[in-house]
Amino acid sequence: MKVATGTVVDGKVVVRGEPLPEGTVVTVLAREASERFEVPAELEPELLASLAEADRGETVSADEVLARLRRIN
Repeated sequence: MKVATGTVVDGKVVVRGEPLPEGTVVTVLAREASERFEVPAELEPELLASLAEADRGETVSADEVLARLRRIN
C-alpha cells in the first residue's frame, strides 16, 4: 500500500512524486477547503520519525498489518 498526494487538474487527479503504475486501483479522500490536519505537538516527533522510516523504505505491507491485527483478536 502506498500513500500519495495529488491535485485535481482538468478533472483528473495528478499525483505528486513518482507516478503510480498503470492500472493501480486507488481510493481518494478529498478534504473540504475548510478542513485542517493537525498533529498535537507531543506526537509530531513520532510522526516525523515514522515518515522518515517510510522514506527509507522501512515499511510493513498491508497484508502483514492485517495478519498482525488478526493475531491480536
